[in-house]
Amino acid sequence: MQTTALTDLHIALGAKMVPFAGYNMPVSYSGLNEEHLTVRNSVGVFDVSHMGEFRLKGDKALDLIQYVTSNDASKLTDGKVQYSCLPNDKGGIVDDLLVYRVSEKEYFLVVNASNIEKDWNWISKHNTFGVDMQNESNDWSLLAVQGPKAILALQKLTAVNLSAMEYYTFCIGEMAGLSNIIISNTGYTGAGGFEIYVKNKDAKAMWDAIFAAGAEFGIKPIGLGARDTLRLEMGFCLYGNDIDDTTSPIEAGLGWITKFTKNFINSQAIEAHKTNGVSKKLVGFEMVDRGIPRHDYIITDANGTTIGKVTSGTQSPSLNKAIGLGYVSLPFAKPDTEIFISIRDKGIRAKVVKFPFITK
Repeated sequence: MQTTALTDLHIALGAKMVPFAGYNMPVSYSGLNEEHLTVRNSVGVFDVSHMGEFRLKGDKALDLIQYVTSNDASKLTDGKVQYSCLPNDKGGIVDDLLVYRVSEKEYFLVVNASNIEKDWNWISKHNTFGVDMQNESNDWSLLAVQGPKAILALQKLTAVNLSAMEYYTFCIGEMAGLSNIIISNTGYTGAGGFEIYVKNKDAKAMWDAIFAAGAEFGIKPIGLGARDTLRLEMGFCLYGNDIDDTTSPIEAGLGWITKFTKNFINSQAIEAHKTNGVSKKLVGFEMVDRGIPRHDYIITDANGTTIGKVTSGTQSPSLNKAIGLGYVSLPFAKPDTEIFISIRDKGIRAKVVKFPFITK
């Protein structure tokens, strides 16, 4: 198993460690509910250094990105970030990712840990543009400082005016006395905050500085368990659960990052999904009766006929009710539609709802 620059620290802090995407990662410290609510109400820090980072440079860097991603990266300006996906050639998704525009001829891509090699090979395969590609995944540590008090803690550590940074923008500057830090107004929690990219050798110093700055706000280390419940409350897709090589961006509700104003891999087939409609759709649902939905549980109608499958589910710490995401046949995708989750061979009542499940 691979480790991050902070693995020994997590073990020393008493974290429960689990294998995740080939890495030894902290899933919880003080308990999922407490960690979840810390992020929603104050500030917490995730070590997500297992994520992958690629740097693309050259005159044709944008051309390559435009061809391999679904969103329109030509809309990016320096310091802007874009959520996108890598369509495959079968109508599904290789991965979802963030695209950072460093300059007109330089881009920084952030991909999921479990897909680093797969994504690298996929983009490389289509690099007929002569773009200089560098896999920097082993060079960077990534700390997600999330929650409404994150900005107050981090502002102590930098002269960069964090409150002036819009959502999905970034800058490269000094923080905690360290230079060339990527400070990104992004996150996977819906609670606000920043993601801080720092070279591995400086990761411990950055961690310590952030915790000192956040002490007055009750800052805590947060594990991947709470990261999952936080993203689920927002209806954010998790690759491998809610989207994968078989799911169309249109089925997944990702039409907003799928722009047909340009040619990209398999764009004609995916545009046909939009034009002709799809047979299933990713929806949010909340349980009406008691029961917690889990990945791969069957979804049925009132007669017990299978209409879909759960992709993600949990007991929401913020709402104190069970929620989930799943694909259902189109007639059952409207909000307030009654559906049933098959739990231990019993149909447990639920209803389709709009996500995000919580609003700020």
